[in-house]
Amino acid sequence: MTDTSKSQILVHDRCLNFLLFVLGLISDVDLRSRENNSAHHTREIDQKRLIVRRGQPFSITLQCNGTLRPRHHLDLVLHLGKRDEVEIKVQKERGAGDKWWFNQQGAQDEMLLTLHSPADAIIGRYSLAVLLMSPDGRILEKKDKMSFHLLYNPWCKDDVVYLPDETQLQEYIMNEDGIIYMGTWEYIKSTHWNYGQFEDYVMDICFEFMLAHDEPDLQPMNATVEILSLIGELLQVNSNDDRGVLTGRWTEPYSDGVAPYQWTGSVPILRQWSKAGVRAVKYGQCWVFAAVACTVLRCLGIPTRLITNFSSAHDVDGNLSIDFLLDENLQPLESRGGRDSSWNFHFLDPTLKNSAMVLFSFGVFRCGPCPVTAIKEGNLGVKYDTPFVFAEVNADIIHWIVQRNGQRRKVLDHATVGRNISTKSVYGDFRDDVTLHYKYPEGYVREGGRRVTDVPSESSEPGRLQLSIKHAKPVFGTDFDVIIEVKNEGDQDAHVQLTMLAMARQTTTVMVPAHKVTQQEVLRLRYDDYAQCVSDDHLIRVKAFVEAPGENEPLLTVTDIPLSRPEVFIQVGTPVGAFVCEQVKASISFTNPLPVPLKGGVFTLEGAGLLSSTKIHVSGDISPGQTVSIVVSFSPMRTGVRKLLVDFDSDRLKDVKGVTTVVESQEVQKYLPEITECY
Repeated sequence: MTDTSKSQILVHDRCLNFLLFVLGLISDVDLRSRENNSAHHTREIDQKRLIVRRGQPFSITLQCNGTLRPRHHLDLVLHLGKRDEVEIKVQKERGAGDKWWFNQQGAQDEMLLTLHSPADAIIGRYSLAVLLMSPDGRILEKKDKMSFHLLYNPWCKDDVVYLPDETQLQEYIMNEDGIIYMGTWEYIKSTHWNYGQFEDYVMDICFEFMLAHDEPDLQPMNATVEILSLIGELLQVNSNDDRGVLTGRWTEPYSDGVAPYQWTGSVPILRQWSKAGVRAVKYGQCWVFAAVACTVLRCLGIPTRLITNFSSAHDVDGNLSIDFLLDENLQPLESRGGRDSSWNFHFLDPTLKNSAMVLFSFGVFRCGPCPVTAIKEGNLGVKYDTPFVFAEVNADIIHWIVQRNGQRRKVLDHATVGRNISTKSVYGDFRDDVTLHYKYPEGYVREGGRRVTDVPSESSEPGRLQLSIKHAKPVFGTDFDVIIEVKNEGDQDAHVQLTMLAMARQTTTVMVPAHKVTQQEVLRLRYDDYAQCVSDDHLIRVKAFVEAPGENEPLLTVTDIPLSRPEVFIQVGTPVGAFVCEQVKASISFTNPLPVPLKGGVFTLEGAGLLSSTKIHVSGDISPGQTVSIVVSFSPMRTGVRKLLVDFDSDRLKDVKGVTTVVESQEVQKYLPEITECY
């Protein structure tokens, strides 16, 4: 090569370097959010921002002013954390399974970079920088200020949250609507809940929520059990910490916040918490805590379902027995120190991972997570708080009557805990009984993690008298009867003293003939009497107590009677359904079933993909039998089968629910056939 040729090449190289210095090789970076999000099952969250799942590759495109010169190369650097304190250099070739790496495909004026994340990568918000490097290692050009979010990936077999069943994935990750089972184990009722894990800004709030503590440790963000423990810790406020999302309250008044039964979804709670500067929202109870936890976990990519445990026991002292102290009038006595308790229903949040389940519990006490298998087998040494959760489904209930002289009399109570443990089916809006996932059938006990047949002892054999409480399905606002039955299984007549306790105490003497004869007593409950003492969840507790000569111990039966409420009626749109971004109308009506006027009526509407939480106040009183109607217009924001939830509350009648299904079509207009989301 001549000296002239060498000089021409040198001039060309200098001109090219100068041109690249002025214009830059990389003119633009396309994160390909729409394509990547669709492949990563995150399109429901956002289509403009890049949101991907770990353990699954995603691609970005570089638009270039020319081609990459020989011996020049690209480096990719990731930063993570509140202040980008964690730096990760992306390898150019596949290395160990726990490393980020990328490969590139070049074409004139365009390069395709495919990034591969490890299946245990830290979840969170990443900043991506693309560096153009010289042969001697100098940075010639830098493109940064690009960000994306990385979530758990239950579709990836190498991720610890992997779930191979697509039907379960659609329910436990993708479904934004749920059903919560409440009431009592004998009379189970359902209420719909809007999880809304894909609603605007919910993902950002979830990450804000997880980094709300003062000194975040990023490493546990790739450890599922530690994530669950952190979420459980931060969801509920206690007396020493105001960083939680919700403040718990189990009795009136709720006037300085929102009553727990008024919530219909998680989104307003999370948004209010964030908007208020991460200050706790008032108020929640066990189902609200569990539902918000379900929203957070599904949003992050951890398959989760909400479980109702009926007759749930809270064993404070760890003796696997729930002890209740009663005075001689059958009224509860406050005991010193911690108090055992039993709830009509309580909520567990199991997360499904690798065909196993991990659960944690919310209520007055927050505990877990712990493995479901450990609960069933009685392996009480497994963390976290396994003995407490085990007691919730297995403890024995014992009542003690404390006499004036201080002596205690043990009272037989045949009630058991852990009844009809329920969750929403993956196949539709109906209940699945999952009791056998958590405990063996009655008649088995666990010893050292093994199950053996439980042989009844002599003291556990039933006595000659049987006591039960029966009732119909009463409606709130009406008078109704409760029937107390005493059955004599013995061969001698029995003269018994029967005490019935609801709003007031009634005592009568009853003679029950021998040989399986049943004697009935009727207790009349009137609306005027129970209206002021019924619980927030519209339950009336009735106790029946029997003492008889010849019986070793008195008998006690306690029943919680749920009072059914009216429904809110909803009619939406036209028979052909709703269309994304086009306005539809919902007609909502409610009729006062009570014999008294209702004051302060308010409707609350909410629906994932439909509309944000909206309150509409009713002007004036609602007279007995009067129907009030409202019409609401909204524009559906996302396609699919959606639920519109409505709650009605007033001074005398609360927690009245209504729900309807809205099917949102993709075809808005002929010239916009592909629209799937309205911005």
